[in-house]
Amino acid sequence: MSVELSRRCCIRKGDQTVKAWPKEELRKIAETDDLHIAPFREDGETYGTPTWIWSVVVDDALYVRGYNGQKSRWYQAAVQQKAGRIIAAGMTKDVAFEPVDGPTSDRIDEAYERSTVVART
Repeated sequence: MSVELSRRCCIRKGDQTVKAWPKEELRKIAETDDLHIAPFREDGETYGTPTWIWSVVVDDALYVRGYNGQKSRWYQAAVQQKAGRIIAAGMTKDVAFEPVDGPTSDRIDEAYERSTVVART
């Protein structure tokens, strides 16, 4: 699942909104192992309980996956609400969630595989 900055945090370039993470923020998030995710609850206003998860950075974008797959409660809330917040590397960010598939998903798999190898050593 892609985690993009919400419109409130986006960079504006002319008529185009760029939901790009600043490289320094992505670097800090990638270097720490403390990302907590809190999608909105059903009311669309209240944040859910922050859940610790692993994240990866691929192609200058942030991605997360549920340890228990797509049946994870936070994952289901993220898919349904499409927005929430993350807390990582001393930052709290309003974000938008978007499912990912195709070639990007393969690169995310590879990044997770690399991160679990590093975690075991």
